[in-house]
Amino acid sequence: MNQERLLKVLVAPVISEKSTMVAEKLNQACFVVVPDANKAEVKAAVELLFKVQVKSVQILNLKGKQKRFGRFMGKRNDVRKAYVTLAQGQEINFAQEVK
Repeated sequence: MNQERLLKVLVAPVISEKSTMVAEKLNQACFVVVPDANKAEVKAAVELLFKVQVKSVQILNLKGKQKRFGRFMGKRNDVRKAYVTLAQGQEINFAQEVK
């Protein structure tokens, strides 16, 4: 796979109450990914960027909610998430300082 493409696959980590619980219980990390990413690209990108072994990847699409903006109806953007299960003993720490 193209290394340039792999650097663009992961958009951001998801830091929420649910993702923290999943990280502790199931040894998973959650990421927002580009809309056309597949499981193989996500796996390769996580292994390249974080130097960890990935056991499996689950991808889900969240449809944007309909919201009212003043007197107009609008729609939030659709989001594609990836839940990455890490191998036993592997860990990703998002709170550590980047040098």
